[in-house]
Amino acid sequence: MPALGSQRRLLGSLNCTLPATLPLTLAPNRTGPQCLEVSIPDGLFLSLGLVSLVENVLVVAAIAKNRNLHSPMYYFICCLAMSDLLVSVSNVLETAVMLLLEAGVLATRAAMVQQLDNVIDVLICSSMVSSLCFLGAIAVDRYISIFYALRYHSVVTLPRAWRIIAAIWVASILTSMLFITYYNHTVVLLCLVGFFIAMLALMAVLYVHMLARACQHARGIARLQKRQRPIHQGFGLKGAATLTILLGVFFLCWGPFFLHLSLIVLCPQHPTCGCIFKNFNLFLALIICNAIVDPLIYAFRSQELRKTLQEV
Repeated sequence: MPALGSQRRLLGSLNCTLPATLPLTLAPNRTGPQCLEVSIPDGLFLSLGLVSLVENVLVVAAIAKNRNLHSPMYYFICCLAMSDLLVSVSNVLETAVMLLLEAGVLATRAAMVQQLDNVIDVLICSSMVSSLCFLGAIAVDRYISIFYALRYHSVVTLPRAWRIIAAIWVASILTSMLFITYYNHTVVLLCLVGFFIAMLALMAVLYVHMLARACQHARGIARLQKRQRPIHQGFGLKGAATLTILLGVFFLCWGPFFLHLSLIVLCPQHPTCGCIFKNFNLFLALIICNAIVDPLIYAFRSQELRKTLQEV
């Protein structure tokens, strides 16, 4: 950990600065002009993690409580909530341990801290990979439910969904261990960036196709009702707005982190890239914000789940 001079491997080793205490500062760059650095206070970082923890725990509890929600779609949403929960908890745990070490409250051997650092980094990386995978799984599930509605229950069965969930968790843990072990290799960073681009492309293609089909269906209904233009325009605008929010939140929250990884490969010594590296903590905070927004997009819009949350 930074407190003892060691690096946080895949995540922390990419950070070029220590956390600052001011909300917004101009950090001098030794190799170029001044850089705008948006610093995240530790208190805000921990607060975001706690909000995400409460939200995602509620989602998991509601799905576990209500048997009507025991379906593949809600199991994928539940696993997304668990992944987002781990993203927040692992980052908050690492921040808390760093603060305790810096304050001298937690005294331990450097070797033990290094092992703890490795475990936390694997947890962070695996939770991020699994979160992206379950976002893709939810998109595929919704796509099948729309375009193959009559065959949906025979295609997306509970046993098959459980196998997919297990495969995602196992693959996330194994790949994360490899990433942490070989974090200083360029190919590892390229694989992570490629994985993000693939997930973004998958979600964009599927959701745009679903929106096009929904608009086509709305036009058919409008023709029958002889009010084609008002209905079609209203539905199209609403669908486009929903799609923009869904993909926009995903890109804005995850994009800066993977841009950071890309720049490490493309221009590790360039002054402009160095300015971006200084905002690494902001990029992590955005990922935690995504863990806060995900339940609002994928879970809390369900009326059945909201009723269960009221009971919980």
